[in-house]
Amino acid sequence: MGKKEAHCDPDDPLERLQGDHWNHTAVDAESRLLLSIVPGKRTAENCEKLVEDAKMRTGGRTDILITSDEHAPYAAAIEKAYSVEVPEPDPLRPGQTPAPKRRMPDDLCYATVRKTREKGRVVEVVTGIVFGTAVLLSWLLSRSRASRRLNTSFVERNNGTQRRQNSRKVRKTYAFSKDWDVHNAASYFLGFSYNFCWPVRTLRELGRDGRWQPRTPAMAAGLADHVWTIEEWATYPARPP
Repeated sequence: MGKKEAHCDPDDPLERLQGDHWNHTAVDAESRLLLSIVPGKRTAENCEKLVEDAKMRTGGRTDILITSDEHAPYAAAIEKAYSVEVPEPDPLRPGQTPAPKRRMPDDLCYATVRKTREKGRVVEVVTGIVFGTAVLLSWLLSRSRASRRLNTSFVERNNGTQRRQNSRKVRKTYAFSKDWDVHNAASYFLGFSYNFCWPVRTLRELGRDGRWQPRTPAMAAGLADHVWTIEEWATYPARPP
């Protein structure tokens, strides 16, 4: 944003929105639906915004498998968003009021994926469970229609698609964003229009006539019944009646 991170002055408030910026994204692996996007610095605050928004958009359900890289703030953000208070048993001594503890839901699993690269190629993949158990992880993977293996490939694929559609995010280019508000607007517009306007090859279905029928992530998620045009997306009311 504006200039490279190494050229930014950390003591200059005018440059706080310049330098490296990231897309914090949440993607539903089965429908490829982009649930949430938070552009900005890779901070704990932005991680919390992403997790809270994704939780809201999925109705607060907890019987889910969440995967990410090993970026530490994600674990804290997930615990803050999904943990619930559990009352302590009655105190042994009169007058004591034990503080309630917080615990994660029994049906939620959060796992991480760490990839080691050498000369641009992945040579090792290490996975780990942060919240949940191995039995729960196996059960959630067994019912998945997207993959039977623990991975982050779907969000990585979405990141690649966004770079292809949005020249501001193409690597090693002069088309990088210079204005924060315009960058945000482009990220949100192209990110969420992908859900409704861009058919995904792996989501297509074979029709009764023997022809492949294109489907968008929104169609796979039951939010649309046809491929929208950009005009339809741009003119659809933000708050429909």
